[in-house]
Parts: sequence; structure tokens; C-alpha cells
Amino acid sequence: MEEHIITDRTLIRIAKMISAIFTPFSIPFLAFLILFIFSYLRIMPWQYKLIVLGVVYCFTILIPTLTIFIFRKINGFRPEELVERKKRYVPFILTITSYIFCLLMMHRLNIPWYMTGIILSALIMMVICVIFNLKWKLSEHMAGAGAVIGGLVAFSALFGYNPIWWLCLFILVAGILGTARIILQHHTLGEVMGGFAVGLVCSLLVLHPLSNILFRIFLF
Repeated sequence: MEEHIITDRTLIRIAKMISAIFTPFSIPFLAFLILFIFSYLRIMPWQYKLIVLGVVYCFTILIPTLTIFIFRKINGFRPEELVERKKRYVPFILTITSYIFCLLMMHRLNIPWYMTGIILSALIMMVICVIFNLKWKLSEHMAGAGAVIGGLVAFSALFGYNPIWWLCLFILVAGILGTARIILQHHTLGEVMGGFAVGLVCSLLVLHPLSNILFRIFLF
């Protein structure tokens, strides 16, 4: 019995660590970082790359994290309390507002549409999650994982490379992450799969060259 309890505690610790590592806040920044390292965008001047990464980091990681931390301290919420559906609206709104400013800033800097589209797809994904949150607590972690896989497929079509090994890696990570969220009892299987589907569809619609014409008109 004691050995069973120790095993359960170990699983929970591992699940918490996985959730902390693959936080949805980090996904846009990591997407830009990967583009600047592994695509032809690596030829861009380092000053340009630093400016873009700085803007993305500030508006998608730093500002949302700080504002949610301040909101949590003001209201005396513990981190685990924000997983409750009714307490998620303010963090969502704070994050969405920051992403809107990021989108406007990137548009002002004349960032290409396939880069600005990363922020736009994340923004649309969060708005959909807010709407679903009225009745159903979708997993933002899995929405982010779905967006990564959708973005990988879209950029492979745009840049003309074979994404099979990257797809295998990120599908494996998505499975591990979804399992972690279920182990922590933050989401059900349906909420995990629903979040993944929302992220995947939003990313493909905005970024894939066959389906993003309307979004390019919107951005430019």
C-alpha cells in the first residue's frame, strides 16, 4: 500500500514537471526561436531576430505571467485554484489583451504574415477557449500542443521540407502532456482532445498556405 502511494506521488510530481515545462505561454516564443534557427530565416540579421524575439517574449510570456501573478496575489488565489473554470476568465482576458498588443506591434514593424500569423493563431485559439470555457474547460496546454503540430504541417508546406521526424517528436510530446494533465485531474480526456483539436485547426487555418488568404487580408 505504501509503495503504491509513493508511486502515485512520483507520477504526480512528474506530471507537474511536464506541465510546467510545456506551458502554453512559451509556445509562440519557441516557435519563433525554431524558425530563426532551423529555417531560411536564420540568414536574417541578428539585430532583427533579437527585436522580434524581444517583442514576442515581452507580450506572450513576461506581461501575461506578471499580470496573472499580480491578479492572483490581489485576490489571494493559489496557483492550483486558477484551474477552476469560473476563475479562468480574468487570466484569459489578460493574456488575450497582451497578445492583441503583440499583434499590433508586429504589424507596425512590418513582420511577414507567416510570422505574425503565429500570434494571430494563438490569439484566435485563446478566444475560442474562452468561449468554450462557459460550459467546457478545454486544456490550453493541449491547445498549444495542437497548434505546434498544425504549425509544423503548415510551415512544411510553406518552406517545402519533410516534417515527419519533427511530427513524431511533437506528437509524442503531446501525448505525454495530455496524459500529465489527466493524471493531475485538471482535465478530462474529452477536454484534452478538444483543446488539441482547437489548437490544430486554428494553426492550420491561419498558417497553412492553402487556407490563410483571408487572414493575410486581415493582417495587411
